[in-house]
Amino acid sequence: MAEETPMKEDVILILDFGGQYCHLIGRRVREFKVYSEVVPFDLAPEEIEALDSRFNVKGIILSGGPLSVYGENAPRCNQRILDRGIPILGLCYGHQLIAHIFGGKVQSGAKREYGVTYATISKPVGVLKGLSNREKVWMSHGDTVYDLPAEYETLAYTENCPVAAFRHRERPIYGLQWHPEVVHTENGGRMLKNFVFEVCNCKPSWVMEKFVQNAIDEVKRIVKDDKCILALSGGVDSSTAAVLATKAIGRKLTAVFVDHGFMRIGEPEFVERTFKKFGMTLVHVRVRERFLAKLKGVTDPELKRRLIGEEFVRVFEEVAREVKADYLIQGTIYPDRIESGFKKHTEKIKTHHNVAGLPSKVGFKKIIEPLAGLYKDEVRKVAEKLRLPEEVVWRQPFPGPGLAVRIVGEVTQEKIDILSKADKIVTDEIEKSGLKENLWQYFAVLTDTKSTGVKGDSRAYGYVVAIRAVESREAMTASFANIQYPILEKISMRITNEIPQVIRVVYDITHKPPSTIEWE
Repeated sequence: MAEETPMKEDVILILDFGGQYCHLIGRRVREFKVYSEVVPFDLAPEEIEALDSRFNVKGIILSGGPLSVYGENAPRCNQRILDRGIPILGLCYGHQLIAHIFGGKVQSGAKREYGVTYATISKPVGVLKGLSNREKVWMSHGDTVYDLPAEYETLAYTENCPVAAFRHRERPIYGLQWHPEVVHTENGGRMLKNFVFEVCNCKPSWVMEKFVQNAIDEVKRIVKDDKCILALSGGVDSSTAAVLATKAIGRKLTAVFVDHGFMRIGEPEFVERTFKKFGMTLVHVRVRERFLAKLKGVTDPELKRRLIGEEFVRVFEEVAREVKADYLIQGTIYPDRIESGFKKHTEKIKTHHNVAGLPSKVGFKKIIEPLAGLYKDEVRKVAEKLRLPEEVVWRQPFPGPGLAVRIVGEVTQEKIDILSKADKIVTDEIEKSGLKENLWQYFAVLTDTKSTGVKGDSRAYGYVVAIRAVESREAMTASFANIQYPILEKISMRITNEIPQVIRVVYDITHKPPSTIEWE
């Protein structure tokens, strides 16, 4: 009997023109149970054909971006993509770019629009189907479309923008000057849904149950009868990958926990206690002195990450030789790859040790990353489907290089001891206060600044510790947490009283962007 060919998943591609909301568009589409993939703006038509071998490419969204279409280095997509007959939706810069490519008039607006405004919908069709005459929308643009080619028609306008939405009269091409992906656009979800389902005719079939089975099948297909090791940190990403891989290849998997010495207090004990219950083979490698020696004299955060990433792989290679494993499985997720600049034209924000931090040559047939297309909240859903313990599913993210990248400057044993104690105090007080459920991450950072203080009526001179606590959904954006002063005061008093080397405690009140969640 012939093997049944699996059904291809519908996908919406998002061309990334550098807009801050690009990945938010992708998240919104996935919330409709339709798979989305963020791709470089200069994707070639041949690359779409290659994607079509794995997916049904049903539509393309052109994201916003910070540049003018007339700028010297303005990003521009391949026009042949727009001519393929695939439904297109341009947002903000993407809206302007479509108009510009086809001969419309785009120029700097007489009055720039930033923030909430109201659009008059003159033709509620296509992406605007079912909307009212007046819609609350979110604008963020300097350039404006003033006129369209004859084959296009205006669907909406605002007080300062005569062409706030348009469509091609015959082809499924649309443009919106506003951002439907942000919550400030009142019916933005309806607009994106219209595009995904009414215009692109997607099926809402991308569900976590299907993802789990496909991931298990893919690991089986790659590994066959060989053995694998898995990089296990105890966080939700690597833990989910571990359970997926165990379901796929069973006893052919060896999970490897590397104790590099940059862990939170109690972390190694937690990992051993938790994962012995899963019945998997677990190897605990204790190499604290080795990693600390590797970082001696190093202050640059990118170099720290690269050195730690390389040393991780060397340890994994050593274990692999012992157990005769050919493959390495990692819990890499989508934001790791995005921030590491894994695609053409993607800005490298910081190297993740398990992505761009890997050495160019590794002793494995292949590195397998079953979660590489998922955001953190999606990984948590998979973890729940796999029945991982709640304490693992909802663990706050912790960087692979651990406390080494929460110590600004050179890493020493003294600094590790200081920071691990401070971090434990932050964790204890946040969790005692009942704030844990509302926060994405909360931790301490040991800065490279020293400060004058007074202890015991005498002058003291010591370290400054920063506290970071943020709220987020998927870590691509985050807001600092508005923690009540009595809680911050308790944390500050405990740190300065219990850790003699610390003189001052500060609280980080910066959103992401412009900062990242981690300091380094």
